[in-house]
Amino acid sequence: MLEILSGRAAYNTENAMNEVEMNEEHAQAAATETIAAISTPPGRGGIGIVRLSGPDAASIAAQLVRLRHPLEHAHARLADVLDEAADETSDGAKIDEAMVTYFAAPHSYTSDDLVEIAAHGSPVVLDLLLRRALALGARLAEPGEFTQRAFLAGKIDLTQAEAVRDLIEAQTLTQARQAASQMGGALSRRVLPLKQQLVELIALLEAGIDFAEDDVEVTPGEEIARRISELDPPLSALEASFARGRIVHDGLTLAIVGRPNAGKSSLFNKLAERDRAIVTATPGTTRDTVTERIAIEGIPLELVDTAGLREAFEEAEQLGIARSREAFADAALVLIVLDATEPLNEEERELFAAAEGRPTIVALNKCDLLGGGEVRAAIPAEVGSVLRTSALTGEGIALLRDEIVRLATGGAAAEPGPLTSLRHQKAITLTREALADAGRANAEKIPHEMILIDLYRGLWALDSLTGQTTSDDILNLIFSTFCIGK
Repeated sequence: MLEILSGRAAYNTENAMNEVEMNEEHAQAAATETIAAISTPPGRGGIGIVRLSGPDAASIAAQLVRLRHPLEHAHARLADVLDEAADETSDGAKIDEAMVTYFAAPHSYTSDDLVEIAAHGSPVVLDLLLRRALALGARLAEPGEFTQRAFLAGKIDLTQAEAVRDLIEAQTLTQARQAASQMGGALSRRVLPLKQQLVELIALLEAGIDFAEDDVEVTPGEEIARRISELDPPLSALEASFARGRIVHDGLTLAIVGRPNAGKSSLFNKLAERDRAIVTATPGTTRDTVTERIAIEGIPLELVDTAGLREAFEEAEQLGIARSREAFADAALVLIVLDATEPLNEEERELFAAAEGRPTIVALNKCDLLGGGEVRAAIPAEVGSVLRTSALTGEGIALLRDEIVRLATGGAAAEPGPLTSLRHQKAITLTREALADAGRANAEKIPHEMILIDLYRGLWALDSLTGQTTSDDILNLIFSTFCIGK
């Protein structure tokens, strides 16, 4: 039995080595092909870039343009873009001018020879360059293939590769900063020392098993327990960082609900900092949901202003109220707006019950007209934060913004290298579960071969975070979400 378990542990090690060998094989296979793509967004602009990567990148680029000077690593060269129908030796062949930058392997983003041709951003010219590159032997790049080559060549790990996509898709400065931190390896630097500690523990147990017959002292159970326990606090902190990292990465939806004329649209406009929703003194002005994307302290937020909840007889208002209830049900955060001058009605009491279990803020609006003490007293104790607001005077708006951020992030402070995706969180969760299993096995004095199985399982999960043991299916899924040309 022990031999079987030891064999399974060895099998984990062998599989990990096979994954590395597979990545090296993929990198070598990719290096034999030259890929090309337009790396700037579709449409017209001042500059457009065609990118080539692979062993023939420089030779193909030399046939696409007429260089004023020979290509040199990390230097830009002025060149003429040639008309495909013209004689390349004639003066009439030029249809544009371009700057051509060459990066020689392995000192490039992809570790291959890489050339970027920056012409004027005419779709016609860029399409001409790309079609000619393909005719000269290049292959059209797949989405994210340039970054995938950088990953396979070991230039970056998987968290850094994902951060490239996140930076491109960033909609707020905070998102861009978080992505830039990840690109710089902030998350990898948090994971590396944990992996080293785990590998050292595995090595100790492996040595004790391999050299048991040579009187090498087996690692005491207390030492194993100590080493496992030392890993949990930093792993727990890393897992907790997902609360804020995910929100900064993905954003969330805030539904503003309440009775007609409670001031929902006015608060919506205050949060959006512009008159996005129509506001009148007539109840029921908002007949449909109105949305606006904003950022509060860098947290991307989709505000949804809803129709006032009441008994409606007109078909249009009935449809608007139905959509409002759907938006309320789907929202991650709920802002219930109450009129401080009116007692609670049945619809508002139902809102409190429906919002139970979700982060909820109650805005006691129109507080500039009277205190609203009776309304506050009628609010159920289990309901979340209750704030006095006035869309007219601006009272309480700053506190409302702060409370939205607090509830959205769970109170977690910003920190370098947070987890930003479910894939990241799952890897850390699996690592913690495996180490907990190893700790229990050690406490029960289970043979070290069994403990090693759990430790290797934790190591695999940790390695999957940075891509060292990630399967091809997951890699393909990740890079397929990139734009073409990156």
